Amino acid sequence: MSDADHDADRRHDEGALVPADTWAALRRLTPARIGLGRAGASLPTRELLAFGAAHAQARDAVHLPLDVAALRPRLQALGLQTLEVASAAADRPTYLLRPDLGRRLGGTGGALLDAHTAAHGPLADDALLIVVGDGLSSAAIERQAVPLLAEIRRQRPPGWSLGPVVVATQARVALGDDIGQRLGAAMVAVLIGERPGLSSPDSLGVYLTRAPKVGRSDAERNCLSNVRAEGLVHAEAARKLWWLAEAARRLGATGVALKDDSGLAPGAGLGVAEATPLPSGRSG
Repeated sequence: MSDADHDADRRHDEGALVPADTWAALRRLTPARIGLGRAGASLPTRELLAFGAAHAQARDAVHLPLDVAALRPRLQALGLQTLEVASAAADRPTYLLRPDLGRRLGGTGGALLDAHTAAHGPLADDALLIVVGDGLSSAAIERQAVPLLAEIRRQRPPGWSLGPVVVATQARVALGDDIGQRLGAAMVAVLIGERPGLSSPDSLGVYLTRAPKVGRSDAERNCLSNVRAEGLVHAEAARKLWWLAEAARRLGATGVALKDDSGLAPGAGLGVAEATPLPSGRSG
C-alpha cells in the first residue's frame, strides 16, 4: 500500500471515531449557548473568546452613558416634542448601587416638568405619555427606541394623541410615575433598557401604567419585554402597546387587573385578568 493510500485510510478511520455534531441543528435556532463542545476539561478557544466578547458587550450596555444629544434630534425628526430630565442618581455607580434614587426626579427635572404643565396645562385625557429611560442598557435605547416610537406613532388609533417624549437618564421604571404625575398624564409608557444578557445586550422593555403617581407598584403595570429584532419586533410591540392602552382605558386599570389578550380575535375579550399576576419588571 502506498503512503498516500495509508494516509487516506487513516483519515477515514479517524473520521469514523468522531461522532456527528448532534447540536448543530439546534444551535441554528437560538442564540443561547448550547452544545459548545470542549477541549479537554475546558471550553474550546473559539467559544471562550465568544463568551468574553459577549460579556464585554453586556458590561458596555450597562456602563456606557446614553448619548442624549444624539437621541433627541432623531426623536424630533419623527415630529415628537422632547423634554430631558435626570433621576436623583448623580452618576452611574450611584444608580447601580441605589435603585431608589433612580425612581425619583433629581436636579431641575421636577421644576422643568412643573413649568411645562403651568405653561401648557395637564396632558389631555386622550394623550399617551412616553418616557424613554436608559435603564440598564443604553444600547437598547440607541437601537430600539426610535424605530419603536416610529411604529407607535404610525399605529396610533383614532381618539389618541401623544404627549411630549421625556428622555430620562439614570432612570428606573418608577421614574415614569413621578414624570406622569407632574405632567398630569392619564397613562404613561416607559421605554427602558432591560438588564442585558449574554446574547441580548440591547433588549428594550415597555411598562404601561394608568394614572401614574408616586408610589405605584409593579403590580399596577403591564410589561412588554425583549423588544428587538431578535425578539418582539417593533411593529408587534407597538400593536400590543396600543391594545393594552385601549383595554386599560375601558377597564380603568393596568397591571394585574389587565390581561394581555391582544393575540385573540378582535373583540374576543376585554382583557380582565383571571389568575396569576404578571412578573415584576426587570429594570426596577
